[in-house]
Amino acid sequence: MTICGLVCSAEHARERHAKGLSAQLAQVKGWPWRICVMASARQSHRHALATVLTPSPSIPVVTVHQLSPTEARRIAVRAQLLDSARPTDLLDVVRHLTMLQLDPTAAIAPNADLVAWSRLGSGYSPAELTKALDDRTLIELHALLRPSEDLALYRAEMAQWPGVGQLHNWQVELREWVRANDACRLDILDRLGSAGPLLSRELPDTCKVPWKSTGWTNNQNVIKLLGFMVQRGEVAVAGRKGRERLWDLATRVYPDDPIIPAEEALRARNERRLHALGIARARAPDAPVEPADVGEAGEPALVEGVKGQWRVDPSWLGQPFSKFTGRAALLSPFDRLIHDRNRAVELIGFEYQLEMYKPVAARRWGYFALPILYGDQLIGKLDAIADRKAGLLRVNAIHQDVPFDPAMSAAVDHEIKDLADWLELTVALPG
Repeated sequence: MTICGLVCSAEHARERHAKGLSAQLAQVKGWPWRICVMASARQSHRHALATVLTPSPSIPVVTVHQLSPTEARRIAVRAQLLDSARPTDLLDVVRHLTMLQLDPTAAIAPNADLVAWSRLGSGYSPAELTKALDDRTLIELHALLRPSEDLALYRAEMAQWPGVGQLHNWQVELREWVRANDACRLDILDRLGSAGPLLSRELPDTCKVPWKSTGWTNNQNVIKLLGFMVQRGEVAVAGRKGRERLWDLATRVYPDDPIIPAEEALRARNERRLHALGIARARAPDAPVEPADVGEAGEPALVEGVKGQWRVDPSWLGQPFSKFTGRAALLSPFDRLIHDRNRAVELIGFEYQLEMYKPVAARRWGYFALPILYGDQLIGKLDAIADRKAGLLRVNAIHQDVPFDPAMSAAVDHEIKDLADWLELTVALPG
């Protein structure tokens, strides 16, 4: 089988690039790659389209896109709605990103609000999010806010809890613990049916086998059981009372949409996740709640200078990279552009850790440092905290990963001022 890559035009560059591309394509498992490099004067940006020239009926045609680091970064930034073309509607943002993560930390602002502000700007009001939750346009599932119509993508998986086929030992243990406390599960369903929505402390704990843990969940039987009942599709978060969740029967919370078969739903979730990320790994280490990988969604891609294969959403390849226009943005530590720390290093060259759990002396960037985006690069971190009692956004430091030029400094200063105005605080600089 012969693969033809459309790459560089100069003869020497073609030969050199062919060797490198051949080595990278060799990492694609299951294909006996052989490279034939041809020039294409029409190919203004560097996509190597590796096309099977002599496919047999049993072998599909495969396109492997060759991306420069700049192109990969711009795909990721555009896909996360962080270029200069700001969206204007909260629900459109959540539908595109697929979710907003809830987190109790509000050193600057709650994560869901901070992510929305980073996209929408100061025209966004947290009241919009509250309204979307109240009318259940958005629904909370596993501490993620998702469009209500997306719940149909999870119902088949819920019905299969704790999994199908050969189960892991930990899955068997969870199943057996829930079975041992089935009477308590039924008591909870009965109480919610007659009086829901209710707080967890208002629900009966009739568990016969307590939950054992070395952490804070030890003996938190109702909390743990509710979590598994969410995974089973029996109960759902119906709202919040302060920071506490209100629980109710799932049939009262989730829309009555047709359930999508499990395999089809998984494929759709992977495709939507890839569209929101732009470029991602087919396989990545397990991540809690929301995976960082996308399976076989999209098309294979190789990024110059980065090992291994990626998957790219081809819809982002049709936009000219030379016409990319970026902006400055302050991001939440939980922002999906940088949430997968390995991906952030490989694609953007950005090192980051959330240091709120570190001793003060061990912190490099601050308690809740905000990554700073400028164009298609992450250029630093903002160490700041919202002191609401004093009415101040206290800026402790601006850590520059690269030296800021005057344009960068002006753009970052503007974003800090905009953040303070949105929070209805006054900027307080160090010293």
